[in-house]
Amino acid sequence: MRYIFTNVIGTFVFDQNMNKIDSVLNTTKEVADRDAIEKQLIEKHGELTSVPQEMWAQLLENFKDEKYFSIFVKEDTKLTRQNIKLSISEDLLVTQTIANFSELDKIINTLTKRLREWYGLYLPEFEHIDMNQEKFVELVFDKNKKKLLQEFKIDEKSSMGADLDEIHVQEMKFLAKRIISLIELRTEHEKYLQTVMKKYCPNLLELGGVTISAKLLELSKGLKRLALLPASTIQLLGAEKALFRHIKTGSRSPKHGIIIQHPIVQNARRNLRGKMARRLADKLSLCARLDYFKGEFKAPEYKEELEKELEKQKALRKLKASKNN
Repeated sequence: MRYIFTNVIGTFVFDQNMNKIDSVLNTTKEVADRDAIEKQLIEKHGELTSVPQEMWAQLLENFKDEKYFSIFVKEDTKLTRQNIKLSISEDLLVTQTIANFSELDKIINTLTKRLREWYGLYLPEFEHIDMNQEKFVELVFDKNKKKLLQEFKIDEKSSMGADLDEIHVQEMKFLAKRIISLIELRTEHEKYLQTVMKKYCPNLLELGGVTISAKLLELSKGLKRLALLPASTIQLLGAEKALFRHIKTGSRSPKHGIIIQHPIVQNARRNLRGKMARRLADKLSLCARLDYFKGEFKAPEYKEELEKELEKQKALRKLKASKNN
């Protein structure tokens, strides 16, 4: 009886007493050649079987020889490098992008707040006009004070803003330009995520949208784990602090996490958002499983079901309101 044994050092042939008969070390061979090496040794020595588990202690005594130590270190390092290289997946790419996405949002918000306060020294009436951040920054960059006064019908004589020199105004515009470039970078990230996720998890992308789906992948640490999570856990992803507070203090239990941002939940009545979040989490769980196990593209069907449920709720609400009137 002869045995064959392969490890990171190489491939070995032993007799029934665990004495080494032949070996091919991995000093000049790639790990991927192991199958070919085993085949060559089987052709050379005839029938070879795997070492039974009860003989492993005796077998491993052969590898205490110091001549194997340097080979082990070299081959183990090579294998580790190869495994690290192969471990890079779409999960990590999506996670890194959505993390940078969140950081860009924080930076843009902080810098825009600073720009509003700074520009308020120059034209405070414009600072307090209700508009989104992107529009505000674009107007500061594109238009001078005179045009802004005309566009928003602000009386120049009654304005409390200081008459600053051009050097000060240009510095504000320089900041506005940089904020615009960050907003453009955020938009590019969103397009990139759309492209990657359309191939990697099309069902999840279709139902959840780019931002929510990517955030779910980040919070769950990958598509595999997301696919294995129960819908109740997916429903609360992003609400961990509130959940731990509920467990510790007995405060109100959270009904939804990141998926509160989804239009299906947002458009539901306040007292029914928990119910719609649960329905949405169920469908997102199915989408994650379909994507991970390479199933059908069924997200449009799920989306239609949820939209019908939402319309049904709105119709019932109108009917109830009409009866009350």
